[in-house]
Amino acid sequence: MKDGFVSVAAVSPEVRVADVDANIAAIIDAATHAAEAGAKLVVMPELAISGATCGDLFYQEELLDACESGLARIAVETGELDAVLVLGTPARVNGKLYDCAAVVSSGRILGLVPRRVLSSELARQFSAAGSEAVLVDFAGSHDIPFGSNQLFACDTMPGLVLAAELGDDLVAPRQPSTHHALAGATVICHLAATPELVGSPELRRSLATFQSRRLVCAYVMANAGAGESTTDAAYGAHNIVAECGRILAESAPFGDGVAQSEADVQLIANERRRSQDFRGAPSPDAAGYPVSYFALEQGVTRLTRRIEPNPFVPADDEERESRCEHILSIQATGLAKRLSHVGSQRAVLGISGGLDSTLALLVTCRAFDALGLSRDGILAITMPGFGTTGRTYDNACRLTEALGATLLEIDIQASVRQHFADIGHDEAEHDATYENSQARERTQILMDVANAEGGLVVGTGDLSELVLGWATYNGDHMSMYGVNGAIPKTLVRHLVRHVANTCGDVVVERTLLDVLDTPVSPELLPASADGTISQRTEDLVGPYELHDFFIYQVLRHGFGPAKVLRLAREAWGATYDDDTIEKWLRVFLRRLFSQQFKRSCLPDGPAVGSVGISPRGGLAMPSDALAATWLASLD
Repeated sequence: MKDGFVSVAAVSPEVRVADVDANIAAIIDAATHAAEAGAKLVVMPELAISGATCGDLFYQEELLDACESGLARIAVETGELDAVLVLGTPARVNGKLYDCAAVVSSGRILGLVPRRVLSSELARQFSAAGSEAVLVDFAGSHDIPFGSNQLFACDTMPGLVLAAELGDDLVAPRQPSTHHALAGATVICHLAATPELVGSPELRRSLATFQSRRLVCAYVMANAGAGESTTDAAYGAHNIVAECGRILAESAPFGDGVAQSEADVQLIANERRRSQDFRGAPSPDAAGYPVSYFALEQGVTRLTRRIEPNPFVPADDEERESRCEHILSIQATGLAKRLSHVGSQRAVLGISGGLDSTLALLVTCRAFDALGLSRDGILAITMPGFGTTGRTYDNACRLTEALGATLLEIDIQASVRQHFADIGHDEAEHDATYENSQARERTQILMDVANAEGGLVVGTGDLSELVLGWATYNGDHMSMYGVNGAIPKTLVRHLVRHVANTCGDVVVERTLLDVLDTPVSPELLPASADGTISQRTEDLVGPYELHDFFIYQVLRHGFGPAKVLRLAREAWGATYDDDTIEKWLRVFLRRLFSQQFKRSCLPDGPAVGSVGISPRGGLAMPSDALAATWLASLD
């Protein structure tokens, strides 16, 4: 359970209708196997102890007596398991019969949670319950909380708080799980016995996904399966584990009935701290929720859930292409609005033949098309310097001409040498002054041309560079509108590739593919003897694919360095060894803190995703904060 991960399982043991002894044996066996597989929470279907399809047999005292004593037996015989069980049982309370979820751990029945909303079939035998919890005697135990509004919390793992709902509670106008989550439940256990109909799997997936996202929780859905009566329906044991809008595990309908993964209660807690709804929620006591406690052994949870190595880039081809198209529209719409607002029909940008300026040029073309402006109003300026290579120069010129923009060439070498002479800098000294003078000269040119033409300077820097501070302050760091400021480098590549695949122009496509194949470089140091790029950004600052992973985990989820390191090892362990991952994580943390002053004065630009660094709401971070605590946690 280290780092907030807890293994959870939805399991559907094969039942025999009304054969309680056989069902008890199956439940104990299934719980034992799940616990041996690492599950700390095991959720089983509605009325699993009797079978959900008993019909009017639920009127029989013989069946109800067997279920009650059977639950006591389950508690005792699973008492040594390091797990908490949530399973369905009928329960007689105060002369009425209820469809309940029983919560069992360490040999004790911790509580009974009755179903609130009954289908017409179940209403024939069962009573609908109220929300307020009362104490009852059941299955040989005294003072068991009974009621839908109750929580079950792990006192050895803060953040693991369970609640339960059953069947149609999920689709009721006033869902109990909404109140459970606001009272503090981080894991909702949903016990169901819904038959398989056409469209049922899709409906369950959408419900689990939506509910886990809406309530910012883990949602563990266990459904009845093999062995239920097929008089009028078939049951498929379709079980789902979802978390914050994402399905983590799922059993195939009519499959083995086991869905197991790891819920991240730390992630859930972090997400809720960002939400005004949860910040204003009452405490369990104030909400009228009694809390029952259970204990689990501490340890490291083995991860089986997929950790996405490229969290900004959808793995599915169709979803990725759709996302790219949407993002390009966001960027172009933002720029078009700004051009329209300032009354400009000119855009000025530096075009280097690199990825970022290429994307900015493509976005600018879209914005001009949307405004009905001629693309010759786009002034793409190539500014060869001391490190410019023939490959990037040719690509910049070829792409600009193919897109119909106006190409200007202004060589900066003479002006930078004059600047060196003015400030007394030795050109042979290839230091920060040598590099940054070129970047600032280029920015000055762009700004002055924009003034002369009544244009707007379009910024090209991407989110990854800006988080790392890999930009010259008041150089390429500055513009009049930054279209790429919310786009991480790994996503920039896919946006450019998307245009290459869909543009329908052979020259544009070939040029874009060559840009994608060119090493990332600011080209501020002289080229190698053979004319190739000598200054490779990723050799200096680290792989952007790792830094984008760090950005997502730290800025989006608020995870600490130790957890980020573990997740990075899970995601990237086949590509980078542990020392390499840790090395670049340290670099990331140092630069994240030391370079905030550059992000505190970024130009306007459109937000795109859930990670933003704009000082106007994307990232509120002091420029003089220290990384010492974060770095120490890695030590």
